[in-house]
Amino acid sequence: MPSPLHEERLQTILSQLRCDGVRSVQDLGCGTGELLMRLREEPRFEKVVGIDIDEKALQAARRTLGLDPLDQSARVRVHRASFEETDRRLKGFDAAVMLETIEHIEPGRLSRVEGAVFGHARPHLVLVTTPNAEYNPVHGMAPGEKRHPGHYFEWDRAKFRHWAYGVAERQGYQVRFFDIGPVYPGLGSSTQMARFQLAEAQLGQSA
Repeated sequence: MPSPLHEERLQTILSQLRCDGVRSVQDLGCGTGELLMRLREEPRFEKVVGIDIDEKALQAARRTLGLDPLDQSARVRVHRASFEETDRRLKGFDAAVMLETIEHIEPGRLSRVEGAVFGHARPHLVLVTTPNAEYNPVHGMAPGEKRHPGHYFEWDRAKFRHWAYGVAERQGYQVRFFDIGPVYPGLGSSTQMARFQLAEAQLGQSA
């Protein structure tokens, strides 16, 4: 069972996708398939693809979802790929989700993620969630302590917004920010989310 915070993350992502009338979704860094399971339950999502570089996680996702890796016509699929690399299989989706994944990327490689996801794949909607470092003391964590040993960084709200505004400006997206989880005065929420959406003019050009 996911924690209450992670359950709220999942529900927030689903709510955002529903509101936009999204029909095709890619889960970038899908892990064992928690989000994919939720997406599969809703017929409105007609094409759902998860990618990850961890083959063991993908095998677990296939088992959980009962997927046949050879069935390329399936509504829900997973495959091994990196969202740091341009890949024609990542193009043509309404939305992409990066659920607690960017903090697992070395900071020097974030420009590759930006180029592959926002520059090459260019989904109309991109949802990115990441820990808010300012909230860590509320979790009882010591200064400098990270929530997971695989995290290269955990940004405060100012750093996350600086990165997101830069991506949006360079790649032609508009961005808004949301809190996920209870908000602590002066510290924000445990999880922060950026919602990137292509500008209307570019949406019209891509149609």
